[in-house]
Amino acid sequence: MNYRTDLAQEAHELSGRAKDGIIFDRDSYSGLCINSMRITTDEAAARIGKSKGIYITIEDLPLSENFRELKKQICAISEQLYKLLPPEGVILVIGIGNSGITPDALGPESAASVIATRHIGGEIAKSSGLDGLRPVAVLSPGVLGQTGIEVSEIILSLIDRIHPAAVIAADALASRSLSHLGRTIQISDTGIAPGSGCGNNRIRLDSSTIGIPVISIGMPTVVDCRILAADMLGKNCNSVELDEIDEDLMVTPKEIDLLTERAAKLIGMSINCALQRNYSFEELAALI
Repeated sequence: MNYRTDLAQEAHELSGRAKDGIIFDRDSYSGLCINSMRITTDEAAARIGKSKGIYITIEDLPLSENFRELKKQICAISEQLYKLLPPEGVILVIGIGNSGITPDALGPESAASVIATRHIGGEIAKSSGLDGLRPVAVLSPGVLGQTGIEVSEIILSLIDRIHPAAVIAADALASRSLSHLGRTIQISDTGIAPGSGCGNNRIRLDSSTIGIPVISIGMPTVVDCRILAADMLGKNCNSVELDEIDEDLMVTPKEIDLLTERAAKLIGMSINCALQRNYSFEELAALI
């Protein structure tokens, strides 16, 4: 069975946990578990099925239980994101997904919480105390079925026009474990393949396809039904019967609307804090 997952940590576990070509680091911040995995060789990348690069996984986010530690969580996520960003230049933030489908709306909703600042400058910025803002452009381009345009085509057009130093792509992910749904954020410098979590692969967005760094950030909102059934059945699992299940059937938590809303606010504000280092959390919250 093909265990579909966007999380590099899960893919590594499924591959047998071989450490050749992979560097691990584990840390904690405000009660959150932060795992960093760097894939350094082509052999390791092929074994895991992920591109070479850095994958940071932030676990144990209690979005459905306690949303009062928001500031601490945002500080933890923004610090990890900041490490992967170029120090200067315009940043283009893209919210990938379909805002009309709740499990796929994480990207657009996250982008809606990001402060667009590229148009703020000159005397207006100085007089309002905003002259320390980093230029940021924000867009939610929709999906191919809505626009008839590939996301990659839209991004390439924008790059030719505004010349960003990097792209931050926010998107919903797929996991193979229920324990990661709505509780785990993954940040990576390897780019993103829109729709890959649901088997609807589009043109990959990374430095090789668009010419600048692409940092992805997302949270799992769905799990493949066959994987869920296999985990629940355990030793009683019959692979033949599982193969008869519709491979396009995905499962999402019943509280997905709440999880998506909270995760989007968390990701959006984390992006703001990572980009606007001259301003405090409270100042950025006031700007939103």
